[in-house]
Amino acid sequence: MNFPLYIAKRYILSNSKNNAINIINRIASMGIIVGAMALFVVLSVFSGLKVFSLSFTNDIDPDIKISSTLGKSFFITPEQETKIKKIDGLASYSKIIEERVLFVFNDKQEVTYLKGVDTNFNAVNDIKKTLYNGQWLAPNTYQVVVGYGIAQKFSMGLLDFNNQLEVWVPKPGKGTIESAEQAFNKSQVYPIGIYAISEDLDSKYVFADLGLAQELLEFKPNQISGIEIKEKAGANENAIIAELNSIFKNKITIKNRAQLNESLYKMLNTENIAVYLIFTLVIVVALFNLIGALIMMILDKKGNLKTLFNLGVEIKDLRKIFLLQGTLLSVFGGIIGLVLGIIIVLIQQHYQLVMITPTLAYPVIFSIENVLIVMGTIVILGFIASLIASSRVSKKLLE
Repeated sequence: MNFPLYIAKRYILSNSKNNAINIINRIASMGIIVGAMALFVVLSVFSGLKVFSLSFTNDIDPDIKISSTLGKSFFITPEQETKIKKIDGLASYSKIIEERVLFVFNDKQEVTYLKGVDTNFNAVNDIKKTLYNGQWLAPNTYQVVVGYGIAQKFSMGLLDFNNQLEVWVPKPGKGTIESAEQAFNKSQVYPIGIYAISEDLDSKYVFADLGLAQELLEFKPNQISGIEIKEKAGANENAIIAELNSIFKNKITIKNRAQLNESLYKMLNTENIAVYLIFTLVIVVALFNLIGALIMMILDKKGNLKTLFNLGVEIKDLRKIFLLQGTLLSVFGGIIGLVLGIIIVLIQQHYQLVMITPTLAYPVIFSIENVLIVMGTIVILGFIASLIASSRVSKKLLE
């Protein structure tokens, strides 16, 4: 048997004759347990908040989005569409047109995005589930689906034939403008649905048929501003992107969901790292108790150590006893803290004891990644603390 490990386990399981040292050991153990539990719970909460925040954009953003590298639009040929359909891991795709336009309703004006979509759009984005009122638009019509924010600004209802919603789109080209009629393409559209996602997104898009958007922008039938793609579960995203670049000969810009919301992802990741560092600092402070407890144990066992040294045990093995003792205390404390943290997280997931609003529970997510992060943090910091304390064992101390 490994001699230092055997002695270390004996020291962990046995109590000291000095009651003060026993109390210090219990305080050090409790600090590790509470620190591990708190770190896991907080990381689980922020994982839940991250998923909750991204759920709003996931309702309206695709897995992959293609746009033009040069200009606002590009042309897609039937041959390219055939190749796209054959890409392994691609579930569906939708051709779209996005352009900032002016909407006018009862002398009220709002500049926002007109998004023309084809019949495949619902297979790429589950937008229908966000419909607050009404229904989704039919193809080849002048129907539109507006956001709840725009509907509020305009005080607008659905299928209001007495008050027309107008869309004004600047005409392409050059030349002298003599009147608004010459400068804009104008059309009357009919709201038949209202979607509600979040305060920001509810004012971002007005959805229309792809043909209507092409007519207003004077686009050709095969001219679009983007393609949105849905991946199959477990698909190789990098392989899909490589094939798309090959099909379009690297003349397009391809972004995945994280790149489409780069600032949001950066903010959430920064918050997560900041919280992790703050609670890691709390664990570092708690591990000072472990250092103190090990040093007190070294002083308490000074006589035993001197005997072992005289029997031929080397200083490095004596140091290893307390290094292993501190590391084992960290491991056991981390495991107990993690078990308690997991219980708290699972209770919140299933019973929703803590609420943000009367209808919305505080989001938490249990993940193996957080378990490994907490356990790794506790073990590494516990090892460093034990190494510092065990270095106090020396020939000078034993003499």
